[in-house]
Amino acid sequence: MPLEDLVIQVRPHQIDPARMALYRRVFVIAIVGNGLLAVSKGTVGVISGSNAVLADAANSMSDVLYTIFLIVGLWLSQKPADPGHPQGHARFEPLVSLVIATTMGLTGYEVIRRSAGALFGQPEAIDLGWPVIVLLGSAIIKAIMYLLVRSIALQIHSPAIEATAKDNLADVLTSAAALVGVVGSNYLSAFLDPIAGIFVSMWIFRAAFQVLRENLGYLTGQAAPPEIIDLIVREAKEVHGVDDVHQVIADYVGPQLRVDMHIDVDGDLPFTRVHQISDAVTERIESLEPIDLVYIHVEPIQTVSRGGTRG
Repeated sequence: MPLEDLVIQVRPHQIDPARMALYRRVFVIAIVGNGLLAVSKGTVGVISGSNAVLADAANSMSDVLYTIFLIVGLWLSQKPADPGHPQGHARFEPLVSLVIATTMGLTGYEVIRRSAGALFGQPEAIDLGWPVIVLLGSAIIKAIMYLLVRSIALQIHSPAIEATAKDNLADVLTSAAALVGVVGSNYLSAFLDPIAGIFVSMWIFRAAFQVLRENLGYLTGQAAPPEIIDLIVREAKEVHGVDDVHQVIADYVGPQLRVDMHIDVDGDLPFTRVHQISDAVTERIESLEPIDLVYIHVEPIQTVSRGGTRG
């Protein structure tokens, strides 16, 4: 019999219909919400000549573009494992998040370039009316989008959707800053409009950096936080038959953790019982939300009289 028929070369994979349904919900929220905001703010920005409104419109347009990347990336991340990717395609998800961060950064650059040009020119007061309405409406819509998308991200532990939620929260603040600039250009100084545009760009850069830093960790094997390690050890020790846990290595492979751990069991137990204990630990740890796979190494210890142990 050929070797490939004897050895499992790729991990089993099943697409979670509930997870895919939540992905689709995020896509609808993002495409409809950002598309509507991009068109409305772009139209009002051109008519009013407000750099702050145009900056916010550019930000919304970038949101539409990265949503397209998000759809493609999450579809790729859910593809089953194959000989070329035996552990699956989960790394595509944080890779998409890096594309989102890059798009946000490019948008921030364009916003600051335009606003700086206006700042060193001859800015004019922006008429109130539609700019105020569209920016106030944008802040409200983005706040609702943040709450909806954030709740989904928490349910499925998705870094790409978490990045989308953070971008929505940043957009609430940028719309508020643009609103201050438009109103302030009438009552304080015309320079407040381009200054607000620069402030918008700073928030965009900040959000992009946060997304970039988090997802680089997912792609480069960042270690699990100490509280996760402590949780893994506690859960393993709860399994009957586990005497101790003396080594745990947990790092990110994509958005989830792979765990390599050593457990101590009674060396006098039958092999079948030891295997059951190992399976019980694996099942218990893999049931934790951030954990993808667990590899168990069993270390035998031998019991001696008076309740002591010796290796």
